[in-house]
Amino acid sequence: MSSIHDTPEDFAAALPPSGALIGLDLGDKTIGLAVSDRMRSVATPLETIRRKKFGVDAAALLDVVAKREIGAILLGLPRNMDGSEGARCQSTRAFARNLSRLTDLPIGFWDERLSTVAAERALLEADTSRKRRSEVIDHVAASYILQGFLDRLRHMKAQA
Repeated sequence: MSSIHDTPEDFAAALPPSGALIGLDLGDKTIGLAVSDRMRSVATPLETIRRKKFGVDAAALLDVVAKREIGAILLGLPRNMDGSEGARCQSTRAFARNLSRLTDLPIGFWDERLSTVAAERALLEADTSRKRRSEVIDHVAASYILQGFLDRLRHMKAQA
């Protein structure tokens, strides 16, 4: 059975009953990380990993996962604005497949179309300097991705 879940509903069903989640904003040069609290209500930007090669990136990520006792991994899926999937989605899915060989944790996807735009806007509104924005944009975007899923999860539970 694959630990990769394509829909938020399938991912939610595969989650352990409690524990923090980690959200990833996967870029060509960096991976933004955000984590939720154990109650899964709030996403907090954590850090940005500078990408090297998959093995090194995965080891750094899984180190954070182990230290923070993370229960599942959520990747932002960078769909095109029309909802179609291009090369960046393929690369994200490949990362998820490779990662699933190294961990038994559930891995899910969240449509991240506007997360970086929203993160950039929030940082601009906070009057963050250009240099600081470039340092934090990826993990702030990851927190938007994770928060989107957490909000959806809360909505799913309310309807159950």
